[in-house]
Amino acid sequence: MHSDPQPEHLPDPAGVTPDVTEYDERLFASLIDTSLDAEAAARIATPAVVMPAQDSVLAVHWHPEHVPLALIKQRIEASYPAARKSLIIPTQHNELMEYGPYTGVEVDCYSRGFNQKVQLLLHFRTQKLANAAVLKSMLAHTHAYRQSQLFDYLATVTKPDEERLSLAAKESGSDEAVVAMARACCLKLAALLERHAGSMPVDAIKNKLVRNFVDGLRPLLGNALANRVQVFLKEVKAVVKAQFPLTYFYRTTEFIEEARALGGGVVIPHPEQFWPILLASYDVDGYEVWNPQSQRYTEFLISVLYEKNRRRGNGERRMLVFMGDDTHMGEKTLAVSNGDSSKARREIGLQPAWDDLVIGKKLIVADMDRARVIEEYAARLDS
Repeated sequence: MHSDPQPEHLPDPAGVTPDVTEYDERLFASLIDTSLDAEAAARIATPAVVMPAQDSVLAVHWHPEHVPLALIKQRIEASYPAARKSLIIPTQHNELMEYGPYTGVEVDCYSRGFNQKVQLLLHFRTQKLANAAVLKSMLAHTHAYRQSQLFDYLATVTKPDEERLSLAAKESGSDEAVVAMARACCLKLAALLERHAGSMPVDAIKNKLVRNFVDGLRPLLGNALANRVQVFLKEVKAVVKAQFPLTYFYRTTEFIEEARALGGGVVIPHPEQFWPILLASYDVDGYEVWNPQSQRYTEFLISVLYEKNRRRGNGERRMLVFMGDDTHMGEKTLAVSNGDSSKARREIGLQPAWDDLVIGKKLIVADMDRARVIEEYAARLDS
């Protein structure tokens, strides 16, 4: 269970050093603990937002993380009491997860034509994955990427890599004191990871552990300094991710071909972030035109799909409009004062752009709405 370590006997804030303290140990233990007590379970099962009139629920881009699917199911059912039609598929990063009759995953891959990492949402009727040994092997390799990146991230700060740190400091406007404090925090975390390497859950080894650990040190650092450290470390992470070798990943086409061989569906998420992918003629079912961090080009993307569909040849399936809530359920297990508040506000199936009047006009022209996309995409997955 993610709970704050008890604040008694805290060291003097001015004395924060790279040395691991008893407080650091308690903080680390709380962050890697994936169990939920009765209070936390009840909080997960009880939705923050209820949509009493929404009768169609499309949710094909969300991350259960370590939260039990049974609790998530309770939350979804309580969120949409009038739901009559739904398509709900989890998309854990590089890990197949099943919900009802469907299984999904969000994969990291390499688009060679654009020389950049992109992501795909893959969805399957679960029964079609009986012979998915090749796909599972590809995902196992890719899944290790996020763990290796955490250690690269920490090493960049602790070794240190002066070129990367200088770039991150410049981008974030951070001074030497902030960089030094970030290094002290990362040295603590690196030592804790090494100390508990054989006993901690594998899924806890991810970049967000750095953010959550620094947030847990706020009683020592104070909010002002903690915020500045977080801004700097966010830039370090961006530099590390940008410089990660793309040759590590399988190509986009390789994942698409494997998904199609298994009768799966393919959706492009975050096209605003991966905009060159719009120029490719990938064999996909549609594009995500909206999610909480990609809203700027929603109307434009709907128009692009409409034009693609208008020009499609005989027998070609039309491109579907998708919207993703990109909910990370692990954020909801953190203390209210902790975590990423923007992510914590997301809810599975909550995509208000479907009901926006201006966007709605584009959707009418494109002949798209939630219910129709659910019907068409489910039919493809079931066929």
